Order: sequence, then C-alpha cells, then structure tokens
Amino acid sequence: MSMSDTLGDMLTRIRNGLQTNKTIVEAPSSKFRANVLEVLKREGYIRGFSSVEHKPGIKHLKIELKYQEGVPVISEIKRVSKPGCRVYSGINELPKVYNGLGISILSTPRGVMSDNEARAANVGGEVLCQVF
Repeated sequence: MSMSDTLGDMLTRIRNGLQTNKTIVEAPSSKFRANVLEVLKREGYIRGFSSVEHKPGIKHLKIELKYQEGVPVISEIKRVSKPGCRVYSGINELPKVYNGLGISILSTPRGVMSDNEARAANVGGEVLCQVF
C-alpha cells in the first residue's frame, strides 16, 4: 500500500514514541526523511539516527529520541505543509516558532534546512514542519 504523506507518518511515529517514553522508534527510510532527521539532530532535538536494513532492499531509519531529566526534548512537532495544501514562505515571511524558541524545517532549493539556516543563506522554500 502506498503512503501519500511519508514525512507526516515519520513525525507521527516520533510523536507517539515520545508520548510512550520510547528511546528508539523506526520509520521506513528515504533520503528526504534522512535530511529532515539530520536537521533535527543538528538542532539538538534527537540524539541521532541510523539506517538499518531489515530485509534485502528494505531499509528503516532507527531514530534515537532525546530526553532531558526524563522529559522529552520535543514537546510539540507538527506538519505544516501537507500534500493537499502546500505552504511556501519567502525569506521575509519565514515564521518564528514560539518567538524563536522552536524551529521550522524548510525544503529549499539548497536542500532541507532549519529556518535559522535559511535566513543565513537568504533563501525561502516550503515549510515542512515546526518543532518546539
């Protein structure tokens, strides 16, 4: 069965894993998902991730969730741009999440990056999700 929103599925797996205090969650692998996870790792929201091959040709991403004194580092993670309603933002209209305490993850012509990196690179793009 094909899935229409693969990024939304991964974010939901992370959200559900945080609610049940899991240390590791798995999601099907893709380059796009790995790029989003790389931004989350760079910004300090997850410990890390790795690609694991379960069967020949079928890879999964093992995502290590991060907790600070038993409390999840990610308190809110939500999808902004959905397959049915894409949300694009120019450099001047980039949203600030909770007055700069959180981040937005964008898909830009220069790759997937956080809103702070996009401002520094002076580039806008599709707002994928917001993390706080």
